[in-house]
Amino acid sequence: MSMMWPGFLYLLSLIPLLIAAYLWALKRRRRFVIRYSSLSLVREAAAHQSWLRRHLPFILFLLALTSLVFALTRPTAEIIVPSNRATIILALDISRSMCSTDIPPNRLVAAQEAAIEFVQRQDEGTQIGIVAFAGFAELVQPPTRDRDLLVNAITNLTPARRTAIGSAILRSIDAISEIDDRVPSSQTNTGSQLPKGQFAPHIIVLLTDGSNNSGPSPFVAANEAIARGIRVYTIGFGTVNNTSPMICGDAFSESDQSNIPGFGFGFIMPFDGGGGFRRELDEITLKQVADMTGGTYYAATSANELQDVFRNLPTYLVAVRETTEIGAVFNAFAVLLILLAFYFSLKWNPLG
Repeated sequence: MSMMWPGFLYLLSLIPLLIAAYLWALKRRRRFVIRYSSLSLVREAAAHQSWLRRHLPFILFLLALTSLVFALTRPTAEIIVPSNRATIILALDISRSMCSTDIPPNRLVAAQEAAIEFVQRQDEGTQIGIVAFAGFAELVQPPTRDRDLLVNAITNLTPARRTAIGSAILRSIDAISEIDDRVPSSQTNTGSQLPKGQFAPHIIVLLTDGSNNSGPSPFVAANEAIARGIRVYTIGFGTVNNTSPMICGDAFSESDQSNIPGFGFGFIMPFDGGGGFRRELDEITLKQVADMTGGTYYAATSANELQDVFRNLPTYLVAVRETTEIGAVFNAFAVLLILLAFYFSLKWNPLG
């Protein structure tokens, strides 16, 4: 807790003066005890009134006054609150291995369906962006609250060559920085990392079925995410030791279309099996990236498991630390103490 006007703490010096005045009043009161005709009556009355009953109202009054002084200093505290500027970036792998049919009709279609369901389930105030990556990463839909635009972007994803996991994380960071000036882009040297446990109100959800074979290292990208307090949740998708054919769209062969990039909309690139493409899932890297950034790694070997993963993503963690004044708390506490002081005073020392 910190204080905006700490000078008001000097008012606490009044507390000892009030205590001195209270003790003087008690001493002065004792001088009039001799007016009673019988000291035995005084002793009997005093026996029925404990020390706590005699002094508790005044103690409560002092505590209330102390609380009011702290309220005057305009105390502030850092609290974690849900952010209305939260952004989720879905980074989806569209490499050729996503055309594998081990998860029918193929991995890409299953991933698209799960991602669309995830988008439609989010609160209306949540911004979502879509990054597609193969040999490079591209922001195919800037963060928006328009669910129709997001669904359209996901539906029109088409596969391309290679897998650039590091590029996907860096492009996701840049997408966040474009809408939140508090987050530096991946090209900006932040110089230092945020304190452990402190995060920005944004997360990256990265889905892939392969291993990084293009662009910067995922660990370099993860360090950039750490420096900005952005958590990366990774999803490994696909079955183990997959040997199924790769088919996207109509069953044409790869042949001449292998050099056509797949980030455009409406183009269908079909593949068959073979071709020598790597389809191994690098779970070790995905787990380390998630652990480094404060996220979690999830594995999904079927369409149902992938949908469950998306349903269980901890998007409720999208929150931000904010500094807020808490003087109202001290004021409310002071009012409560004053009311208690009056109550006990009237109960134990009635006026008539």
